[in-house]
Amino acid sequence: MFKKILTGRFLLLLFLGLVFLSLPQSVVDAQTTGTGSPGLRIDVSGSNDEGDFGVAIQLVVAMTILTLGPSVIMMMTCFTRIVIVLGFVRNAVGVNAAPSSQIIIGLALFLTFFVMGPVWNKIYDDAVTPYMANTMKSSDALMVATAHMKDFMMNQTRQEDAQFFLEISRQGAMTRDELPLSIVVPSFVLSELRTAFQMGFLIFTPFIIVDFIVASSLMSMGMMMMPPVVISMPFKLLLFVLVDGWYLVVQSLVGSFNIA
Repeated sequence: MFKKILTGRFLLLLFLGLVFLSLPQSVVDAQTTGTGSPGLRIDVSGSNDEGDFGVAIQLVVAMTILTLGPSVIMMMTCFTRIVIVLGFVRNAVGVNAAPSSQIIIGLALFLTFFVMGPVWNKIYDDAVTPYMANTMKSSDALMVATAHMKDFMMNQTRQEDAQFFLEISRQGAMTRDELPLSIVVPSFVLSELRTAFQMGFLIFTPFIIVDFIVASSLMSMGMMMMPPVVISMPFKLLLFVLVDGWYLVVQSLVGSFNIA
């Protein structure tokens, strides 16, 4: 349990420290090696190795960027696709208040932890453990963690989306490993939205057929004033229960992610 708590805290530091990785290399070298053009410098000493960030600086960075935690979970993990598809399921069945939004978000969050488990285990083994053993600097740990997250996001991203953002950024041709987060993250989010809406369409189709059959039956019986939704909702619930709908939806969601 204590190991899991440490893992969660450090993962936040890893993800939230991605701001450091977005700095130009010249600035990074100047801060970590003490070289570069003269200018204003704020130095906080600590019991860290040479070339690594001071403990106080690491704490300031961790506490300052903690506010980005929810955005990191939503934009850089499978949470976006899962919560959108679960929302489509609730709307397709026609019961807008069951399950509630809190249940939808909670289920999406725990499914996210489940799907992202192998990726986070790699980060823990390759970045957190060496850092805790003082065999890896914090900057190197951040780079290793970022590489694993980029690999996960690129496995879910369409090549057309990544190419689109690469073209409008005018940064020239790059390999997959060279792509910066400024291109990988929006490409990943765009691909996730596209995949989620495709799955939502497939979920809506059988329920629309039920609504169509009920509406046609009411029209043929001359019951013009009877709302079709009132009659079709029990049939849609029955259909969803008979086919074990929640199991199929969760199974499809988990299986739709490409985890290497």
